[in-house]
Amino acid sequence: MERESQHESTNHEAFVRHLTENQTRLYGYVYSLLGDHSLASDVVQETNLVLWRKIAEFAPEKPFLPWAFAIARFQVLAHIRDKKRDRVLLDAELVEAISGEVEKQATQMDAFRDALRPCIQKLTPNNRDLVERRYFKAMTVNQLAETFDRTTAAIKVALVRIRRQLGECVEQQIASEGQR
Repeated sequence: MERESQHESTNHEAFVRHLTENQTRLYGYVYSLLGDHSLASDVVQETNLVLWRKIAEFAPEKPFLPWAFAIARFQVLAHIRDKKRDRVLLDAELVEAISGEVEKQATQMDAFRDALRPCIQKLTPNNRDLVERRYFKAMTVNQLAETFDRTTAAIKVALVRIRRQLGECVEQQIASEGQR
């Protein structure tokens, strides 16, 4: 009995972690289907409730996002059906067409992000520091130039070279993943 409770607790923790990590993606997905921030927020909240109610169906070893997107898509369709009299611009067929494309792009973005992580680790410590400060800490080129005691032109050139290097590395990573 205690072991089951422990397993359930671990499963709930994994669910909550996945749900919180993917809130922005869920919102973006729903917003891309509805085109209205307020409606998207409402539908995401409903989606969260449905996901929580379906926690027993959650399988930590399976990808979370496709499952969450499917539930979100049904919530969008239900919202459109319920609000038809309010002259919502999208219809169910269009939502289905758009949702497939958005789901495909989200999957591609996940593959890109997964490939990017090891590529960033392959950078020299100085280049990794430059990337982290520019893209994760949102420092401006001028701030970087001052921090690294270099000209803004030198920082720009360095960033272009690093982005090119990362791009090539990501392409290789994705290609090698595709061959497995």
